[in-house]
Amino acid sequence: MSEGTPRKPPGWLHFAAGGAGGMCGAILTSPLDVVKTRLQSDLYRQRAAVQVRQSGLVGMVLRGGLQFVDTGRLLVEIARREGSSALFKGLGPTLVGVIPARAINFFTYGNGKRLIADYANGGQESPVVHLSAAALAGIVTATATNPIWVVKTRLQLESQRNEARSQAARTQAIGKHQGARPTRNISSAGQTRSLVTSPLRPSQFFQAARPPQHPGTNALRMTVNIVRSEGIRGLYKGLSASYLGVSESTIQWVLYEQLKRWDPRTSDAPRWVHTISAAGTAKLIATVITYPHEVVRTRLRQQPDQGLPKYTGLLQTFRLVWREEGLLGLYGGLSAHLMRVIPNAIVTFSIYELVLMLGAR
Repeated sequence: MSEGTPRKPPGWLHFAAGGAGGMCGAILTSPLDVVKTRLQSDLYRQRAAVQVRQSGLVGMVLRGGLQFVDTGRLLVEIARREGSSALFKGLGPTLVGVIPARAINFFTYGNGKRLIADYANGGQESPVVHLSAAALAGIVTATATNPIWVVKTRLQLESQRNEARSQAARTQAIGKHQGARPTRNISSAGQTRSLVTSPLRPSQFFQAARPPQHPGTNALRMTVNIVRSEGIRGLYKGLSASYLGVSESTIQWVLYEQLKRWDPRTSDAPRWVHTISAAGTAKLIATVITYPHEVVRTRLRQQPDQGLPKYTGLLQTFRLVWREEGLLGLYGGLSAHLMRVIPNAIVTFSIYELVLMLGAR
């Protein structure tokens, strides 16, 4: 909506516009969201075959470059090994989460900045008004939608965790088989015979090594499993990191408001170009500044191994990732994340502005 438009859109329109934009963005970028989640998880770090040992800034650049390569490789690998549908794993709860999340966020922000401006700043918008409205919108959205993101993260990591368990079972079966020794048994008739463990045929080995199979987990079953094993609190894993992530949406909204207010008359480009550039630039800057909270949030939402969570709190997770993986560990999956969130932000904000503009006519 342009600044010169005298009529303001109704409050409910922010809700509809945000939901529509979020839905389109989520569908288009779902495969990159799956890859990003796996790159952020420590399950990917454990199975990575190649590690760059160089430390410092050079190591971060080299290993960060490998993440760009890994992004494309994982897209192909997931599609080949798990089927193309795996690239949209968790899309159901993502849409269930994104649509209300974007709707709540844009509704709270759009109406919040108007109320804050009217009651605290004489009806005039300012960076402080934008900052306050964005922080309020982020807190409300994070609290309302955190259970959905926990379920989505668990679903996206499920197949990778099953693969790791299968590999561990096979390794254990190999160890037991190689450690078998012949024994002697004396029968009651005085006859002595040797009992030698016969080698397992391949089919027998893989059958023994294969972990118990469970039916495919959907969002509802995953939610029930979380509540049964971890209680209601399990659905709010990573909420502290989500609150920390409010800083990202706050920075993004403030930058977006300032960037889109650049006078279009100083450029020959149409207004939609300004919207796209403002949305993409704001998201890029906000993401790079605040990205470590994404990794911490993913680690906190991982399903505990054998009931013993490795990551137990915000600060503990930060310290543990830093100690075990260094600075790069806090930026795991950044390449896939940027490739997803920047187009996502462009689509979301473009549709949002378009719906507001049409609704204000």
